Amino acid sequence: MTELIYQTDSYVREFEAEVIGHDVEKNAVLLNRTAFYPGGGGQPNDVGQLIADGRVYPVPSVQRGNLHVIEGELPPVGTVVKGVLDWDRRYKLMRTHTAMHILCGLVWRDYQASVTGGNMEPLKGRLDFEFERMEKELVSEIEAGINAEVEAARDVFVKILPREEAFQIPDLIRTKINLLPEGITEVRTVEIRGLDLQADGGTHVANTREVGPLKIVDYMSKGRINKRITVGLVE
Repeated sequence: MTELIYQTDSYVREFEAEVIGHDVEKNAVLLNRTAFYPGGGGQPNDVGQLIADGRVYPVPSVQRGNLHVIEGELPPVGTVVKGVLDWDRRYKLMRTHTAMHILCGLVWRDYQASVTGGNMEPLKGRLDFEFERMEKELVSEIEAGINAEVEAARDVFVKILPREEAFQIPDLIRTKINLLPEGITEVRTVEIRGLDLQADGGTHVANTREVGPLKIVDYMSKGRINKRITVGLVE
C-alpha cells in the first residue's frame, strides 16, 4: 500500500520515498509514499520532479495506480528519492478546486441544483448544473453569493470515514451520478464548514479566504436542463 500524503495534507511540497516497482511500458516508477495527486474529479494530476543521487527526473504525469511517469532511465527499485511538486501549479489547483466546492455548495443550498459535470485547470473551472434557465440576473446573484462565502473565511476540513458512516451523511454525493465504486471501504470527505460537505478525493486550501476573488467569466446552456457556469480566479 502506498501512503497517499495528499489525502491528509495538501500543503506538503516535498517528500522522501522509496522506489518499490517499475512500469517499463509507461516509463514509470511506483513509490511507497507520494504527495503527487494522480488526477480525478475534474482536477488534473500534479507534475514536478524526483531527485536521486544528484540526478533530476522530471515527472510530467502521474496516474492512478501509483504510476509516476518520469523522463529518463528508471532509477532502480530500492532507490530513495526526493519528490518535489510544481507548487505554484498545485496551489492554484487547490484554490480552484475549493472554488468549485464553494460554487457547488452555494448552488445546492440556494437552488437545489445537482452537478452534472465539471472540469478545471489552474485558476479556472467550470461546473454543469441542472438548471432549466440561466439568465444574467441569476448569474450575478450566484457570483455575489460565492464571493460572500470566500469573504466568510470558512475553514475547510478533510476526513476519511468508513463507507457506512459516510453514506449516513445527507446529500454526500452532489453529482447527478454516484461516481464512488462499490468496492471502496473508506470515503474521503471535504467539508467547507457551514456551507458544503461532500465526498471528494482532490486537494484543497484550508480556508475559503485563500481562494481569493471569484468571477463568473462565462455561462451557457448545454441542454434543456443543463447549464454551464465557468469561474475564474485572480492570479
